[in-house]
Amino acid sequence: MSFASTLYLCPILDLLLTDIPAKLQSELRLGLQEALVNAAKHGNNLDPAKLVVVRFSLVDNQYWWIISDQGSGFTPSITGDSDPNDYLPPEEAESGRGMSLLHQIFDQVEWNRKGTELRLCKQLESRRLLSLGR
Repeated sequence: MSFASTLYLCPILDLLLTDIPAKLQSELRLGLQEALVNAAKHGNNLDPAKLVVVRFSLVDNQYWWIISDQGSGFTPSITGDSDPNDYLPPEEAESGRGMSLLHQIFDQVEWNRKGTELRLCKQLESRRLLSLGR
């Protein structure tokens, strides 16, 4: 799906969460909202002529969202398997907590080299196999 850069995201989030189990919806709504706001606001500078594109897939018990913007790109200050707290800005900062939030909610947070595409993954709990032993 694609949409013009806007902060009116409720209907978009509703569509993205349609097939998500109820127990995960509130947490994932918060994380996806953060990612979409960043794409529209910081990536596309809220330019309605620029699009935010979202792709979704379910692969091997993993929910994947790929969010792309048409901005100039973003380079995360910390990479790799960092503690989500490493992404927190100074306490006096008015913004910048989104990266920490994304790393707390999603199991994988990856950027493309240009910094215009964000890949988010949430691992589903594996179903327990029933023991057929006596």
